[in-house]
Amino acid sequence: MERIYFDNAATTPLDPLVLNAMMPYFTNSFGNASSLHRFGTESKVVLEKCRQQIANYLNASGDEFVFTSSGTESNNMAIKGVAFANRERGNHIITSAIEHDCVLSTCKWLETQGFYITYLSVDSDGVIDIEQLSKCINPKTILVSIMHGNNEIGTLQNLEQMGAICREKGVYFHSDACQSFGKVSVDVQLMNLDLLTINSHKIYGPKGVGGLFIKKGIKITPWLHGGSQEFGIRSSTENIAGIVGFAKAVELCMTNFSKEIDVLTRQRDKLINGILLNVKNAYLNGHPTQRIPNNINICIRGLEGEAIRLLLILDELGIAVSAGSACSSNDKSNNASHVLRAIGLNPFEARGSIRISLGRFNNDEEIDYFINAFEQSILKLNPIFS
Repeated sequence: MERIYFDNAATTPLDPLVLNAMMPYFTNSFGNASSLHRFGTESKVVLEKCRQQIANYLNASGDEFVFTSSGTESNNMAIKGVAFANRERGNHIITSAIEHDCVLSTCKWLETQGFYITYLSVDSDGVIDIEQLSKCINPKTILVSIMHGNNEIGTLQNLEQMGAICREKGVYFHSDACQSFGKVSVDVQLMNLDLLTINSHKIYGPKGVGGLFIKKGIKITPWLHGGSQEFGIRSSTENIAGIVGFAKAVELCMTNFSKEIDVLTRQRDKLINGILLNVKNAYLNGHPTQRIPNNINICIRGLEGEAIRLLLILDELGIAVSAGSACSSNDKSNNASHVLRAIGLNPFEARGSIRISLGRFNNDEEIDYFINAFEQSILKLNPIFS
């Protein structure tokens, strides 16, 4: 068995069709889209074509979509930009306890700048209580930022209901959809979204490219100042090759959307059932059905302290998974996952999950191999309970 990549929530391999689309923009069509000569104007045409193409898939207009370098930049731009542009209206922001680190860190920083943040709790499946959200909105609330699909446990939130509440109360609504976009239907109109973050490298596109939908009329303060590219909201010379790859990746996702999601969902459920049936004391984190089609997050009761060792044993067998999220893996302090703590796991349990995330290029043979390898790897671990 060749190496098996089951860490698609961390990043995805570049689709060969995306690479082919990008290649001319590294060599022949390399112009700066702000230049007035033909090299520049040709790049500008491509830039705007890609912008419109991605915006169409979001049910937005082209002038409502700004290119960035990443989901992290987009989230920072959305939250900080709205906070400072609307400070005269209020200083209260609502988010959840299970957001990506870039959102939580942004909110923690805003607390040092005079903003008040409410962190909504979640139930044992990672779902936010809609009524709790409604009750927390007050006259000083200017923004609600709720992740669509969680990067660790895969739970999906009901953005349509949340957006309707925010629209009714006159509060801006932002969502980080980096994990869900391309795997779950996303419509900014249907979901009543004012801002939406997406990125490229989670959908088989290049790294270093992201985007932010900003509904017309939203007041937002720019955080990068310079040449006033991207409608004056995000200065920096646009990464045309990366943007072309991003647009091609989106196109491929949407063209094969139903078929690909059906396959991923079937493979995900087969893998979950295989683990839960064959591995004693294994349990699933996150909502059993209301989850991203490719996400599995597993703990094994009594073996939580062996998660890293299990990851390394699987790696020796040629299988790539993650312990928690790729972002939290950078935390050398080995802190417990804030997401798993929020759904009720104790600090020890919250250090012991394995995240398996499937992708376009995985197949059933790999699923079968993994289930057997996972079961055999467990036997090499040392349970804390006899």
